[in-house]
Amino acid sequence: MTTHGQAIRQSPVIRGAIDAIVDEIRSKTADLVDIRPPQPGLVTSYDELVKAAGDTRGWPLLYPMLGSGAGNGVFVELADGSVKWDLVAGIGVHFFGHSNPTIVRAQLEASLDDTVKHGNLQSGTLPYEFAKRFVKLAGRKSPLKYAYLTTSGAMANECALRICMQKRSPGHRVLAFENCFMGRSLVMTSIGDNAAARDGLPVNTAVDYIPFWSDAEAARIGKTKHIDAVLRRLDEVVARYPNGHACFVMELVQGEGGFNVPPREFLEELMKACKRYGIPVWDDEIQSFGRTTQMFAFEHYDLGQYVDVFCVGKMTHSCAALWTEEMKPKPGLLSGTFTGSSVDFTVGLTVLDQLENGGFYGENGVFAQHHAAFRAQAEALIAKHPEWFPKTDEVTSGLGGVGGMMRLTPFGGAKEKIMAAAKAIYAEGAITFWCGHGPYHLRLLPPLPVLKLEHWPRIFEVIERGLAKAA
Repeated sequence: MTTHGQAIRQSPVIRGAIDAIVDEIRSKTADLVDIRPPQPGLVTSYDELVKAAGDTRGWPLLYPMLGSGAGNGVFVELADGSVKWDLVAGIGVHFFGHSNPTIVRAQLEASLDDTVKHGNLQSGTLPYEFAKRFVKLAGRKSPLKYAYLTTSGAMANECALRICMQKRSPGHRVLAFENCFMGRSLVMTSIGDNAAARDGLPVNTAVDYIPFWSDAEAARIGKTKHIDAVLRRLDEVVARYPNGHACFVMELVQGEGGFNVPPREFLEELMKACKRYGIPVWDDEIQSFGRTTQMFAFEHYDLGQYVDVFCVGKMTHSCAALWTEEMKPKPGLLSGTFTGSSVDFTVGLTVLDQLENGGFYGENGVFAQHHAAFRAQAEALIAKHPEWFPKTDEVTSGLGGVGGMMRLTPFGGAKEKIMAAAKAIYAEGAITFWCGHGPYHLRLLPPLPVLKLEHWPRIFEVIERGLAKAA
């Protein structure tokens, strides 16, 4: 016996139609293999589209980028017919590139559902298939056991905070790293260490900031002394508010804060201290998930045993908060109209399958090879143009990051110069962005699964031209 829904998904007619659409898209995008300038006949209409897009929200687009709806892997076509290297991928969302046949197929399969959205009250099976698969992967090297799905990374963080606060009630303060980023909701902007993001908004959550790892500080006073100083700061704050903290939220690799990568012992000593105090460890991997040498950053650092609550988003399309048996909330704490759309879950399941079986991870995996290739090109560029990469008290290296989180730090990390460099590189044919709070960095989140190692020299030719303009 089969349901009508199963019969639709298994229909040879529908399967054949999906195959035909995927093949046609692959054929139509096959020639997008290099950057291109705009098509002259589309420039005027494109400028009008860009202006209209800015007018609808009240201020201009930061980048005048509007996609055509087509691309080929790391290449994206804009609505003016131009083609660029996409080295940011929607700040990590489009990790498998543009017009990826496997992702297109997953989207088409999602369209077969009778409704668009799944909710907590009425749902199909897809959300629970994704949650079950994700929990199984997370549980390989952590005690994480349950998941709640939601529609954005910020909402996943909101759920994680609720779990921690309920568990530690009446403790309501939050420990967080300096320069952390948590999302754009009212509560998350209160926790995030960025005053500009909450300009004019009330701070409605009590936060105590702990210094993050600093390569410059470790070089100045030594690694052990740096870690001890941060631990002392944690001890002081906890002593000031006995039993007052609901959690310590940690980005194991900072994203918006500057692609800052700490050593394992820094994170482990802080996590051990949290365990002694009974403070839950909340691992925020919304930007780092999937991009280190292992699928999870806690696997990369072998710290899964310390994680009590976990959040994911961006790359997975379906966003989620996970927690252990000990952190299990009371019924009704987590709810909402939507858990997500069918396409979130079909694409999310496809992403998890690709990550698990793509040979991407490990010391010799694809991502490690790409990071080595990035570093080789960056080091050659720095050697060629040392005047672009001066060292300062805060900038000890012109490059950094881990796996698919890559950064360059030209011009001493000066904000205006970094922003100008990103825009100049964009004009030359590659999309990058920036991160950090001083020093600032050029940020790359390239779609590594569809990037080729031989692409890196061509990419750096564009980056070099853009930096030359900014210099």
